[in-house]
Amino acid sequence: MAIDDQGTASPSLNILAQYIKDLSFENPGAPRSLQSRDKAPAININVNVNANPLSETDFDVVLALNAEAKEGDKVLFAAELVYGGVFRVTGFPQEHMLPVLFIECPRLLFPFARQIIADATRNGGFPPLLIDPIDFAQMFAQRVAEEQTRAKVQAVPN
Repeated sequence: MAIDDQGTASPSLNILAQYIKDLSFENPGAPRSLQSRDKAPAININVNVNANPLSETDFDVVLALNAEAKEGDKVLFAAELVYGGVFRVTGFPQEHMLPVLFIECPRLLFPFARQIIADATRNGGFPPLLIDPIDFAQMFAQRVAEEQTRAKVQAVPN
């Protein structure tokens, strides 16, 4: 923990560990799905972030990526990755903890998860799927807005 000139702890974010919790790649139509095609398949990507406390300063942050490529109604491939990191977070004001856990931590994990998905699709016989950068700040803001809306709906008496 870093101490500033006034003797107070300065904010610190450290990655203690990174790991693959779950990895799945399905190529249900192989080898036919590997044939060249006239147009690119439709690719749907879903992203989710969760964080759980392990101690007062340590948190397990998990980034879940699901990618599915389809041609019409046929699934060409499906890739699922749950990639986690254990982070030590110290010196942040309480009101900054959720943004740190749901924006900064997944931002640090994303390049590694992106590479794993790219390698899995390439090893599955397809061009590597390079997922565009994700705006975790926008995802977090949207999640907060959805939770506030849900809380308002539940607070309204019937």
